[in-house]
Amino acid sequence: MKGKEVKCLHACKNTCSMLNEALRKEASTVRFYEGILDECNQPDVRDFVINLVEERRKEILTIIQKLNEIHARSQTLDGIYSSFNNNS
Repeated sequence: MKGKEVKCLHACKNTCSMLNEALRKEASTVRFYEGILDECNQPDVRDFVINLVEERRKEILTIIQKLNEIHARSQTLDGIYSSFNNNS
């Protein structure tokens, strides 16, 4: 896949479409690797794929953390904006 196939909307609220797409693709990759594990019986290849799965899961957690940060920041900003709007 080329990097240009996914376009940022630049209008995200409470989330990021680019990170959600990255999360979807990483999860799909983990499922693919797990399918390989079901079929593989070579110990060195299994160990290699297990390491790949572990690394991808770490990346998934990092993406989820960033999405949570974006959501929390957006909620905070919404709260600030609404407090100004309620006072006027």
